[in-house]
Amino acid sequence: MKKLLIYFVLFFYMINTSRAQTVSDEEQLKTLVQNSFDDILSELDAESIPEYFTDDFVLLENGEVWDMMKLRRMLNSETMKGVKRMNDFEFIQITIHGDAAWLAYHNKATFRKGDKIVGEMNWLESATAIKTKDGWRLDMLHSTRKTEVK
Repeated sequence: MKKLLIYFVLFFYMINTSRAQTVSDEEQLKTLVQNSFDDILSELDAESIPEYFTDDFVLLENGEVWDMMKLRRMLNSETMKGVKRMNDFEFIQITIHGDAAWLAYHNKATFRKGDKIVGEMNWLESATAIKTKDGWRLDMLHSTRKTEVK
């Protein structure tokens, strides 16, 4: 009976330990998405791309394929200068399978110039990520702009 109790306790300990790791990975993935948008798209910091994206990262943006070169051109465009982007995410689902994960979320960006809001955009997005020796990295984002039906 004592052996059975020990196995029972060890079994529940292992389940709780693996569940805690999954929660930790989910939080890391949420932070990865938030920080990648904040650093790369809000701060226009192309140098931080390797902290968040794999070398073969691809963005599927509303029917267009964006590679790293197109993303870097957008970050350096004059249209982005002087506009502050604020990002807000509502995560729908995060699924992790070992060293691979996919995420689904709503993305809302508010654009400000000084104290004035000059625009707002909303997207439904999905992403895939892989766990590397340096932590989680996004390897694909798929973004569809949402339009409000009135």
